[in-house]
Parts: sequence; structure tokens; C-alpha cells
Amino acid sequence: AAAEAESDADGFSRKLADAQAEVLKTRDQLLRTAADFDNFRKRARKDVEEAQRKGLERVLLELLPVSDNLERAVSAAQISTDVAPVVEGITMVLRFFEDALQRLGVERLPTVGTGFDPGLHEAVQQVESDQPVGTIVAELAPGYRIAGKLLRAAMVVVARPKGGASEADIVEEPSLTFAL
Repeated sequence: AAAEAESDADGFSRKLADAQAEVLKTRDQLLRTAADFDNFRKRARKDVEEAQRKGLERVLLELLPVSDNLERAVSAAQISTDVAPVVEGITMVLRFFEDALQRLGVERLPTVGTGFDPGLHEAVQQVESDQPVGTIVAELAPGYRIAGKLLRAAMVVVARPKGGASEADIVEEPSLTFAL
């Protein structure tokens, strides 16, 4: 019976040693996994920062020529006595800027003549008009979207019926800007 108890004790000791070895192995794997995850998180953060930097560089490379041309326009305006060439030059710079925005995927929202959409437009005023009620009759500031998402709502003037409310009864619309 003593030999049997000793054999059971040896078996138990072996099982205990095996379990302790398994715990150490699992602990080592857990530490390695945690270190790998920490390295992954650092690498992912660095990749995001790099992508943001590259995106910003792309935008700046598109806009720096616009800045250069505006500087030239200011210089030309300072020495010019004729306004027409200066206006023509600034108009060309504006077209160049619009082209740069288009290359960056920025789209200008349609406004005048379209129906008011609170998801795209911010009504800042209503005016009496022959246009159907809710039609945009003027644009105060353009709106833009990029990749289908609203970047900035357009500030617009919306038609109301003639002979309707007096100027005192008109309440400016609150800003109704929603990301699409």
C-alpha cells in the first residue's frame, strides 16, 4: 500500500509539473501575443499618420499653384491701371482652383433653381418670388461634398409666395446641416 501511495504521489507530482509547465507556456504565449498586439497598434497608428500626411501633401500640391497665381494677381493688380486684365487673371485663378477641387474629388452642390434640401442647404433668408415656394433663388455661399459626403452646406436664399408673410414675420431658418 505504501508503494501504491508513493506511485500515486509520483503521478500527482508529474501531473502538477506538467500543469505548471503548461501554465508557463501559456503565460509566455500570452506575453508574446500582447507584445505583438502592441507592435501592431503602434504600426497601425504610424500607418494612419502616414496616410494623413500623404493626403495633406496631395491637397497642398493641388492648392500651392493657386496660391502662386493669386500672388501674381496681387502683384499685377498693384501695378496695373486697367482693371479688366486683373479681373480676367483672377477669374482664371478661380477656374484653376475649381479644377484642383475637382481633381481632389470635391463637388460643388447645385443651388439656384433647385429645390431646397435641408440635408444640403442652409436657408438663411426667404424672399418673395415668382419661383415655386422652396426654390433656391440665390446662393450666398456654395456648398460642397466629397465622395458623396457633405463637406459644407450651401447658404441659400429660398423663395416664398408673394404677398405672404411680412418681413417681420419671416424667421431665419436654423442651420440644418446633416452629413450624408
